[in-house]
Amino acid sequence: MTETIIGAPAVASPLRPWYLVAAAAAFAAMTAAILSDSLWFLNFVHVMAGCLWTGIDLFMGFVIGPVLRRVSLDTRRAMIAGIIPRTLILMPSLSAITSTAGWFLAQRVGFLDLPYPQFWWVVAALAIVTVLTVQGLFYLLPMNLKLYFEISEPAPNGEKLGRWMRTYVRVVAVQGTMQIAIIVVMARFATGF
Repeated sequence: MTETIIGAPAVASPLRPWYLVAAAAAFAAMTAAILSDSLWFLNFVHVMAGCLWTGIDLFMGFVIGPVLRRVSLDTRRAMIAGIIPRTLILMPSLSAITSTAGWFLAQRVGFLDLPYPQFWWVVAALAIVTVLTVQGLFYLLPMNLKLYFEISEPAPNGEKLGRWMRTYVRVVAVQGTMQIAIIVVMARFATGF
């Protein structure tokens, strides 16, 4: 439950236990897929997690982000307070599951043994995932926390928030571009060389 103080936006609890339970269940499904002999199951986990990761990233970056820039501070506070706790566990989990399941899938179907020049597609996939991971863990995750804590202050610094959001939107645009690039590479893997 959230509590509302008259005149202040509702602030979601920072972390709900079921977020961790859901993440643990997703990691358990990934582990089961890796340990099973089912190529279909491993592919399903990789593709489903990848679709969720990419879809949520693109939706957040190109739909929610522009909306947040144009709404009042109180509305922005309420939105960020509701979104950040949910995505704090969700997005790193989806990216880790997608990448890990993808690695084991590539290994199982022989993509890691491809000769050059086809192996360059593997190199491209690894480079893109590295950029996504570095940006996600070392910029977006800390920035999400900074935004969340600043917006939770009784009197958030609007100038600071605006400056952070401008940079944040640029990084999210790069993330979106990398997400599209990884889809191009994955489509190449799926359709052959």
